Amino acid sequence: MFKGLKNIFFPKRKKKYKCPECGEYHQDWPALCYDAPINYSQLPTEDKGSIASLDRDFCVIEYPDQTDRFIRVILIQRVYDSCEDLHYGLWVSLSEKSFLDYKSHFDSNDYEAVYFGWISNILEGYDDTLSVPVDVVYNGGSNRPEIIPHKSFSHPFVEDYYNGIAKKEAQKRVDNILQRFNDNI
Repeated sequence: MFKGLKNIFFPKRKKKYKCPECGEYHQDWPALCYDAPINYSQLPTEDKGSIASLDRDFCVIEYPDQTDRFIRVILIQRVYDSCEDLHYGLWVSLSEKSFLDYKSHFDSNDYEAVYFGWISNILEGYDDTLSVPVDVVYNGGSNRPEIIPHKSFSHPFVEDYYNGIAKKEAQKRVDNILQRFNDNI
């Protein structure tokens, strides 16, 4: 009879993980962050220094016939059987006009805009999320824009975004990314 109450008042704790940023151990899920858009990550080392620039918030790759522009954004994935959501730090590509507008208002507290973009990372749990169309919602200040996938785009990621994912799946994604991080140390 009281067995179910144990899970309400004493829920199972998530695994602790060591944060790659601060080195401390945390109980909550870490944000699943991507250091760069995949277009940058796949460049040969010499091209990264000659045709590309990357910092914490912006990436530009200048090919002979085109220039690709990316910004760092956040994505919040609802976890339907948990009170905690899964957060991603990822990259989207923007048109030149949208990129320049965002960059010129990057530190503006009272500027709001919505841009069209494309996801530029392959998200954990999916075969391919490149070029999923999204709205990039910028609310000014020092917060990164949040992305919202286009509901009409047929893709398992888009379905999961709108329906949520299970806590077990969220934990699996966190564990997989942390394992890959630890393997690369």
